[in-house]
Amino acid sequence: MPDEDLTAGAGRLVALVVTFNRLEQLKITLDRLLASPPAELEGVVVVDNASTDGTGAWLAGRADPRLEVISCPKNLGGAGGFELGMRQITAQRDPDWIVLMDDDGRPEPGALAAFHGADPGQWDAVAAAVYYPDGRICEMNRPSRNPFWHGAIFRRAVRRGGSRDTFHIPPAAYDGPPLAIDITSFVGFFVSRAAVARFGYPDGALFVYGEDGIYSLGLSAAGGRIAFLPAVRFEHDCRTLGEDRRFRPLWKVYYYHRNLLMLYRMAAGPLLFWPLLLVILPKWLLKVRHHSGTRGAFLRLLARAVVDGLRRRTGTDHAALIASLPAPPPAG
Repeated sequence: MPDEDLTAGAGRLVALVVTFNRLEQLKITLDRLLASPPAELEGVVVVDNASTDGTGAWLAGRADPRLEVISCPKNLGGAGGFELGMRQITAQRDPDWIVLMDDDGRPEPGALAAFHGADPGQWDAVAAAVYYPDGRICEMNRPSRNPFWHGAIFRRAVRRGGSRDTFHIPPAAYDGPPLAIDITSFVGFFVSRAAVARFGYPDGALFVYGEDGIYSLGLSAAGGRIAFLPAVRFEHDCRTLGEDRRFRPLWKVYYYHRNLLMLYRMAAGPLLFWPLLLVILPKWLLKVRHHSGTRGAFLRLLARAVVDGLRRRTGTDHAALIASLPAPPPAG
């Protein structure tokens, strides 16, 4: 049984980290997490997605009683790792809260204490304020409201040509009070026992990208209450896109657009989704200009993503997807 002090604040909290071949990032994240006292963080569960960079051996050498490692025989992707980890944590530990993050996302010092002190029990889930290491707001982790559920936000989005700033929370919110949101990411996402009971687990068949938006939006649609808490600060040392806006590696084009299409369909509903599709597809096609030398492969991946997204087809064979791509040019 856990010590009684673990019931203070928000109650018993367990962290879930999903990792794949980013050992140096994982080391920083685990050190940051395990620096928190047990009263703030009861345990850390790491899902190792069959890493080949020495992650498994390094984790095996860590002697911390709060650390548990789930070693996967194959790469399940971020979505599969989060589903597997959440299921195991719920079944074996049944904590009050689970906080999710990738290996390159981590709480800033004091973040978990701020979470416990924020009376999160009035919410079903909580989203942290996520920043780059240099202090800038991390755009990919900026929570949002679903414009299709809120008339004023929808009208503003239409007037401004669908600008992200019309439905994502504004920068000023990062210095404000708690704010109700509909969609967020899995970097610093605190999920309560009640949320899991209400909506279940992320869809591991999505593999990577968008599983967080789909899960949080689904939770909101099921009546779950999600709060953005600016006082709970996370750091995300991410490098998804280069400065030239290219997807690296190229296979990410498929999952990113397939899953985003499914998220858009879920957000817009059956009537408004099709007009929305006419707006987003031309924008996606324009991305080909960033992929000189691989434009044919980019377009094939995008076409497959659109077809599978419209058919809501998941469970793609990842190894076969990679094998279908042209070999990268030789170095030098």
